[in-house]
Amino acid sequence: MASRRDPAATAAGPEFPITPAQADALTPPTASERLARNPKALAALALAALGVVFGDIGTSPLYALQTVFSAEHNAVEPSREDVFGVVSMVFWAVTIVVSYGYAALIMRADNDGEGGILSLVALLRRHLGRRPQTVAGALILGVVGAGLFYGDSLITPAISVMSAIEGLSVVDERFHSIVLPLSLVILAGLFSVQRFGSGHVGRFFGPIMAIWFVTLAALGIPHVLRNPEILWAVSPHHALVFGFSHPGIAFIAAGAVVLTVTGVEAMYADMGHFGPRAIRLAWFLLVFPALMVNYMGQGAEILRNPATAANPFFLMAPEWARIPLVVLATMATIIASQAVISGAFSVSRQAVRAGLLPRLNVQHTSKEEGGQIYIGSINWILFVGIATLILVFRSAEALASAYGLAVTGTLLIEMGVFLVLARLVWGVAVWKIAAAVVLVLGVEAVFFAANMAKLLHGGWLPLAVAGAVVTVMLTWRSGSRIVEERRREAEGSLSEFIEEMRRRALPRVPGLAVFPHSNKETIPLALRQNVEFNRVLHDRIAIVTIVNENVPHIRHVDRAVVDDLGYLDDGIIHISYHVGFNDSQHVPRALDWARDKSQEVIDLEESDAHYFISTLRLTKRDEPTMPRWQRAVFLWLARNSADRTTVFHLPRERSVVIGGRVEI
Repeated sequence: MASRRDPAATAAGPEFPITPAQADALTPPTASERLARNPKALAALALAALGVVFGDIGTSPLYALQTVFSAEHNAVEPSREDVFGVVSMVFWAVTIVVSYGYAALIMRADNDGEGGILSLVALLRRHLGRRPQTVAGALILGVVGAGLFYGDSLITPAISVMSAIEGLSVVDERFHSIVLPLSLVILAGLFSVQRFGSGHVGRFFGPIMAIWFVTLAALGIPHVLRNPEILWAVSPHHALVFGFSHPGIAFIAAGAVVLTVTGVEAMYADMGHFGPRAIRLAWFLLVFPALMVNYMGQGAEILRNPATAANPFFLMAPEWARIPLVVLATMATIIASQAVISGAFSVSRQAVRAGLLPRLNVQHTSKEEGGQIYIGSINWILFVGIATLILVFRSAEALASAYGLAVTGTLLIEMGVFLVLARLVWGVAVWKIAAAVVLVLGVEAVFFAANMAKLLHGGWLPLAVAGAVVTVMLTWRSGSRIVEERRREAEGSLSEFIEEMRRRALPRVPGLAVFPHSNKETIPLALRQNVEFNRVLHDRIAIVTIVNENVPHIRHVDRAVVDDLGYLDDGIIHISYHVGFNDSQHVPRALDWARDKSQEVIDLEESDAHYFISTLRLTKRDEPTMPRWQRAVFLWLARNSADRTTVFHLPRERSVVIGGRVEI
């Protein structure tokens, strides 16, 4: 006679949700961590990081100083005092924000090898689960940071590619008319090939960017040697004198100087791909010196010939080298754009796992690297947005006004969340937190305030994009909770259902029926409907719940946890399939990994399985449970969410959709 058993007693594997210590034990070293132990492999990783991590910040010399001395910032004169002040501001901005703030501080926040704003928030939430107010605040900051990242993802490809193509105008003014169409053609080609993945071309990115950084240094060295006085700009007193003697001018200039650190967030976001050691090695050994030499060279050239302030980067080069330089710069900006686009895909997938976006159709473009993905909807939304920006702003200089707010907002949020983590989780001394607040957050706050001055001149754009993204994310989160409550009411208790089925002794039909379902407490709607309409049960029934953990990865062998739901002889089990936010939600694989843990209970031969997907048709009720505009947005998102057959990697020829109706 079968007996009711404690489900916990039959569950294989460790208890979930896992603790941080268990997460560390379950997750093996990443490929980057293993390779980093070998000096040659570390060098190869550093080279590869050049092509992904530093594309954005590496192309900033194309437009940063040009923007500072542009007509919009005409109060900044190409005089000795102003040039020294600006170059000094650039040097210390990059040193404090990038070298110290990110390379030395934020990259310590390693969420099982992963980084990025949502990963950082997940790390904080994992450790502060008993502080709901702090967790909720961190989640809101993460949502806002993700919104600002999308704004950055729109502007970066547009300003980078346009600034490179505008180099043709330096060669010959007649080329000016082709800057816009050529920029659009290049970006259209870039977005068209995204579906093939970056794996095949990624190995070429590193060497190209290495050539780019060597070229940056080679352009700057002759001008620095011709006017070595510019090296004194490393003294911070030049920036301080400039700021105190011309506070208004320096404040406006700071809004453009921040362009020199755009892309710094990629150092943290891409940490999981290359590891912190490789990224730091590439930064301090090549990227940082090359950038500083180039900025010094631009400053020296402006001192020699103030007219070159109109486009100091390309005017530094001899005439014979300008066309090749435009070609190389275009390649570098395409690489920078690729990195931002890939980052948008990763952030979108993390947002879906966090319940902030509806299901998206995620295509894995590499069998070896789980991080190489393609999301068609995000890809083409980005392209339409970028093309619109190019047609509206029509120049890189005009776009520069819209650029700073997205960057500085992201910097402030990431550093703020990091300092909360350092204090509340790591117990870092208050005086150290205060020093970081004054030094790093102080500089970032000045940059943010300076960019707020450009709010009416394009600065509204990233805020509008972030606002739209935040609205969508919070609306989806709120609506999903309401639907989940209504769904639970319609489904009923799973344990009561099992007891009822045992009493009724329904006829059993051969085969394995798999029901993807969100929890272990309620009945899958498809299972209830099948029983009510067909009055039969399959011989073997597996209810599979995908459990998204606040860690990037869970080892395959530790993902499946099997529960017989109290009886060994009824052919019904529940599988909890635990995945990190960078793992695939592959339901058939859940059966494979659960087979060894359930052989005594049920045969889980996947080739014999049929999948029953529960679906809900959402309709409007007379008295809405949320504001009408918000309900309209939620219903639109729900209608356009990805097919779960694709999301869960189910074989379509063996999948059935059964559902019901819920009013919202």
